[in-house]
Amino acid sequence: MKNFTLTTAAFLMASTAAIAQVETRTVTFENEGATLSGTLYLPEGHDGAALPTVVVTGAWTSVEEQMPAVYAEQMVERGFAAFTFDFRGWGKSGDLPQNVRFVESPEAKTSDIRAAFDFVAMLPEVDPARINGLGICASAGYMVDAVAGNDLVQRIGLVAPWLQNEEIVNAVYGGEESVQGLIAMSREAQAAGGQIILAAGPEGATGVLMPIGGYYYEEDRGAIPAYDNQWNNAGWEGWLTYHPADNAGRLTQPLAVVHSESAAIPQGVQAFLADYAGDATLQMLEDVTQFDFYDNPEDVTRAADTVATHFAAAPDSDS
Repeated sequence: MKNFTLTTAAFLMASTAAIAQVETRTVTFENEGATLSGTLYLPEGHDGAALPTVVVTGAWTSVEEQMPAVYAEQMVERGFAAFTFDFRGWGKSGDLPQNVRFVESPEAKTSDIRAAFDFVAMLPEVDPARINGLGICASAGYMVDAVAGNDLVQRIGLVAPWLQNEEIVNAVYGGEESVQGLIAMSREAQAAGGQIILAAGPEGATGVLMPIGGYYYEEDRGAIPAYDNQWNNAGWEGWLTYHPADNAGRLTQPLAVVHSESAAIPQGVQAFLADYAGDATLQMLEDVTQFDFYDNPEDVTRAADTVATHFAAAPDSDS
């Protein structure tokens, strides 16, 4: 039976986390013939004991040094190990099949998350009975699909989740005719071996995926040297036909969601939760934008508090 908890917060929650120093270790793992680059986050001076662990994934086009690293450090401060990685075709990881890069492929990214869970479960620093998944923005859908039916994963958290369905896709991308035009562009780009454009640019720029300035364009935020800032138009079809808001029925693990009416497509959260039959906690913050969830300290703290409390629940309480 669904057990649903709604929390509305308009204030800064006092974090219960003690500020901890974090140490990292770069690792590699394999998936479908490609080598992926990842980072294990541990408390500084970790004594080797197996820790509860959170695999953290970020927004579309992102690399692990962006919002995944921010939330990984937050999880370590709250007593967890954390793991981030670059998806195939992005950052330091190897290519997708046929040497393809910068394609936002829900199918490939979901497969990579599953491989990451398999990998971390074998690490001596990780307690394989206490592995959790945290998806941010676009990867929230990928995380849901990677966790569904996966006995390795105990609990799932979603921060600022982009959970679209066909109705939302048409609303966001200019209507059905516009969506079909993007799909046609995608097929042409794929036939040509790819068509790369800039992912981020200043407000009003042309020929750019996100001509809105903000997080991905500002050097003191997401426009870091590690960011690819590339988008392959061949990825449009896979993205536009991906409807994670329809996938709630696949998920059985307990869920925590942090979002805001001021962030991206909150209606997707409503649609997803309407079909989710498990135990759910929803925290809706007031006046928090999508980009605020990526790096604004107050909003990151509130989101991290919610998902960490969720992940810390005793495994036997889920039975």
